Amino acid sequence: MQGNEAVAYGALDAGCNFFAGYPITPSTEIAEILAAELPKRGGVFIQMEDELGSICAVIGASLAGAKALTATSGPGFSLMQEGIGFARSAETPCVVVDVQRVGPSTGMPTSCAQGDIQQSRWGTHGDSPAIVLYPDSVKESYELTIRAINLSEKYRTCVILLLDEVLGHMREAVRLPDLSNVRVISRVKPTVPPHWYKHYENNEKYPIPLASFGEGYRFHVTGLTHDSLGFPTNKPNEAAEMMARLKKKITYNIRDLVQIESFQMDDAKIAVFAAGITARSAKAAVVMARKEGIPAGLLRPLTIWPFPDDAVRKMLRDVDIVIVPELNQGQLIREIERLVKDRSDSKLIKIQRVDSKLIPPQDILQKIKEVI
Repeated sequence: MQGNEAVAYGALDAGCNFFAGYPITPSTEIAEILAAELPKRGGVFIQMEDELGSICAVIGASLAGAKALTATSGPGFSLMQEGIGFARSAETPCVVVDVQRVGPSTGMPTSCAQGDIQQSRWGTHGDSPAIVLYPDSVKESYELTIRAINLSEKYRTCVILLLDEVLGHMREAVRLPDLSNVRVISRVKPTVPPHWYKHYENNEKYPIPLASFGEGYRFHVTGLTHDSLGFPTNKPNEAAEMMARLKKKITYNIRDLVQIESFQMDDAKIAVFAAGITARSAKAAVVMARKEGIPAGLLRPLTIWPFPDDAVRKMLRDVDIVIVPELNQGQLIREIERLVKDRSDSKLIKIQRVDSKLIPPQDILQKIKEVI
């Protein structure tokens, strides 16, 4: 199965029944598969005129009760940022898949890169936190697509699923789970009378009831700061209440949101911190280093945002050197530097590549040997 194919079928198995998008390499296979499969299952596929229309259609479909998803790549992802910010502010469940590439235009720019990591967190307007997942295999692409849809439904927000070109287009033998064992989360419907319903009720326990348009519940939706009924407000206390709710739904649920893989880290003195396709090279390098008696390990975030601060702090406390390979000019290492700014003995080593080629395991192994 191809990575993009795994995303498409993961979305279907999670109950996705609406897709709006615009074709863009290297994500187009997701749209192609859903265009064929959604109508068979009673769902809706629509090709929009551009990515601005795509994210808006997804938001509208979600407000009407659909599990809605779109897929794009870097340039289209940039165009979606205003809509993503609106979805987070209006607390509207949806998923955006970003299969990263080098840059705009065609040819080499459609090759592999990891340049959207910071954009996936900070690209939108406003000050709402983000949930961003990043797999490293075809099977995990399937699993994290389901998880992304589940988290969007549970926490009423726009969740980002990051892939990269190689991961989207590579093929692996995958054993998919029995659907009876797959946990699928759907939004909880309100049971109170319509005149009691508050669309933005303050409640720290998720999921909380969420009505859809057409179900008899009257509520207002806006990107402006709003009160519990969704109507715009200029009252400082109501604005503060709304912003606190957006923040707390992330900070109060870190344990549920953050997923990490710790590989050979129990006795490691050299740690490699990597995500996505680069983590596969990093894991191979760690295996080779161990064969040579070098105590190396790998820490891999499956959840990029919120950033796994606690796991990284523990890693920094237990190891002497951290190597950060990434296909950009330093977007992951920036976060680790944020956590070690008070430590004079921390040693961070970067390996960065932005020429559309992957970082091979041998390059990471060589860097491991250099810092012993």
